[in-house]
Amino acid sequence: MILVIGAEKGGTGKTTLSTNLAAVLASKGKDILLVDTDTQGSASKWAAMRDSIESDQGEFARVASVQKFGSEIRKDILDLSQRYEHILVDAGGRDSVELRSALSVCDRIYIPLQAAQFDIWTLSVMDKLIADASIFNQNLEARVVINRASTNPKVSETAEALELEEELSNLSFSSVVVRERGSFRKAAKRGLSVCEFTSKDADPKAEQEITDLYQEIFGNGE
Repeated sequence: MILVIGAEKGGTGKTTLSTNLAAVLASKGKDILLVDTDTQGSASKWAAMRDSIESDQGEFARVASVQKFGSEIRKDILDLSQRYEHILVDAGGRDSVELRSALSVCDRIYIPLQAAQFDIWTLSVMDKLIADASIFNQNLEARVVINRASTNPKVSETAEALELEEELSNLSFSSVVVRERGSFRKAAKRGLSVCEFTSKDADPKAEQEITDLYQEIFGNGE
């Protein structure tokens, strides 16, 4: 599968989702390549940090990672997909040539969305991008996943965002909501996923959210 995690707006937590999903795939023995198309290189730095942990402790499955930029990404991804079971593209948080190129060849895109008005407004842009990409990639599936949602049950922004689905022609919403939890930041700093913590640092709620998202995307059989 070629999976893109991308959005038109930055700061939505796409790299957090990308790295956690990549780590779960690797831990299950899947042949996974993480393609970082964001010039900030956060996913690549996470993978490099993970490599250093692996060399010291030998506990965590390696996540291969490359950086790719420019108009040749479409060709690169298609070539790499012949050599890897899964390609996971961490696309930059903007409408870019990299994002559009990845959309032209991917099987699915998951669009992280913070349930705040300024982020919600970007959905119409993504809806149009998906419509354009679907002309060339007719099997493209696009879903929005609410990410970094408040853990406060009194905050209604998540429910309000979900009500927008009827207004979108090319996007549907994931059944999974990933909430703002400190364990995601802690895992990122260590080159881990929230599913790899020892019992001391474990966050069952964060682990369940990533597990649910993984199963929605890849199915229980992966």
